[in-house]
Amino acid sequence: MTRFLDILLSSLALLVLSPLLLPIALILRFSGEGEVFFCQQRVGKDGQPFGLLKFATMLKDSPNLGTGTVTLKHDPRVLPVGRFLRKTKINELPQLLNILKGEMSIIGPRPQTQRCFDAFPPEFQTIIQQVRPGLSGIGSIVFRAEEDLMDNAEDADKFYDEVIMPYKGALEAWYVENANLWNYLLLIFLTAWVVVFPKSELHAKWLKGLPETPEGLEAASRRG
Repeated sequence: MTRFLDILLSSLALLVLSPLLLPIALILRFSGEGEVFFCQQRVGKDGQPFGLLKFATMLKDSPNLGTGTVTLKHDPRVLPVGRFLRKTKINELPQLLNILKGEMSIIGPRPQTQRCFDAFPPEFQTIIQQVRPGLSGIGSIVFRAEEDLMDNAEDADKFYDEVIMPYKGALEAWYVENANLWNYLLLIFLTAWVVVFPKSELHAKWLKGLPETPEGLEAASRRG
């Protein structure tokens, strides 16, 4: 059922959003480095790699510069128009094509680079790769301000590997173990909700049995 909804909803979204997506593609083509799309290998279902599509928001060689595949707040590798696209999450919309191809779902664990996937605890890696990765999901909702959290950390890499990824892995594994049509539809709604109300914690009230937030993450949120 969810695969049918993936195809139906992503097709409708591409049709409805085409008046927005086409101008963005033209702006990117004639600004920055002239690149419209960025394709990066991510870990998919059953651990198989696939090319995830995004609108180009960073320098072409950004994976080999600075913090690599981890992006920080005010990252100098982000192009001017890219900041708006990233803040609004519009840069993620080309992944609707990944959904149509069957590489992703609308809802699921966010697809990670191999470096970031390896930062998940092994027990969560096994669970997460059982399903298609998602355009959005509980990990995306909880960590919608991830760049701000990283910016507040004294050691960004250590905070990412030892606090963010273990908790994010637990969240994504929670979804796999509780995947059903209700949670699929609810997470679509919650994704739209936090775009409009980014500080909302509605997910904590509506989703049952979520892993407990680690103390280190709560402390970082308070510092922000």
